[in-house]
Amino acid sequence: MDADHCYLEGNADAVEFCPHEPHANLLAASTYTLQEGDLPSRSGSVYLFDVEHSRLNLLHKVDTTGVFDIRWSRGGGGSLALAQADADGCLRVYKVDDSEDKGYCLREVAGEKISSSMCLYLDWDQSSTSIVVGLSDGSASVVSFTDSNLETVQEWKGHDFEVWTASFDLNNPSLVYTGSDDCKFSCWDIRDNPGDNRVFQNSKAHTMGVCCVSPSPSEPYSVFTGSYDETLRVWDTRSVSRPVNEVSVSLGGGVWRIKHHPSVRGVVLAACMHNGFAVVKVGGGKGEVMESYSKHESLAYGADWYKGKDQKRSLVATCSFYDKLLRLWKPETAFEI
Repeated sequence: MDADHCYLEGNADAVEFCPHEPHANLLAASTYTLQEGDLPSRSGSVYLFDVEHSRLNLLHKVDTTGVFDIRWSRGGGGSLALAQADADGCLRVYKVDDSEDKGYCLREVAGEKISSSMCLYLDWDQSSTSIVVGLSDGSASVVSFTDSNLETVQEWKGHDFEVWTASFDLNNPSLVYTGSDDCKFSCWDIRDNPGDNRVFQNSKAHTMGVCCVSPSPSEPYSVFTGSYDETLRVWDTRSVSRPVNEVSVSLGGGVWRIKHHPSVRGVVLAACMHNGFAVVKVGGGKGEVMESYSKHESLAYGADWYKGKDQKRSLVATCSFYDKLLRLWKPETAFEI
């Protein structure tokens, strides 16, 4: 069921609901627009919305360079922060200010050029003191964040082409997963030199580039991957050096993002590029599409679940690229919470 929609000023590529109470009504969205010509440029913006009563109310907009990814901090005792990975090779962190005269707004507290390549993806660790970034030259970086300081502590080249995704293991902060355009799904031990401490690398399962790696928050040895080959895969990592591909679900479009339902085990929201969005249920060694959503006219890139306490009726935000469209909608599927 559609709740609301709006058009952004640039090509929409990422959306993220705030995971922290009492700020669960905050929704961030970002854009990336390539201006071609003799001197090509990449511009973008980060938007902050209030979604109370399932309506999109714009609170603040920050103009910046082209943004590939945004991610809210996980908590860990620190204050609320939103990180941005951008086309200039910069990692930026915003804090959310709330004042009586201006209301909610984003304030940049840290920014660091960490690479001459583009920053494509980012993920916070559980303590929100480190950020892993996937880079367009095949490298990944781990950056520490303390107060208002960003510092690269590890960088290694683990892939031949773009690292579209890089994620911390949710239970072991020493492990980082990466996925790349070289079709490889890898895991690294970052305690020393990650380039010399590859835990595993699977180069056979994905027939096209790996777009996203998403560890399950409810199953400690379950990791989901999405690929341009239009398949969502679920991996059992109990044998950490040889993960087992347990489940494969064909979604009819490149699986760009996978987001786990905040309270329903085994349910994920997938952004499927040329085939809209899908709600998928995985369990018992099989997976099935519960619901598809095709109200977007362009590449399905950004997707996320509302994470507030009131989840009797799930709320979803999705965005699509060239039509610059951001939508709020409620899945028709009834979930047992």
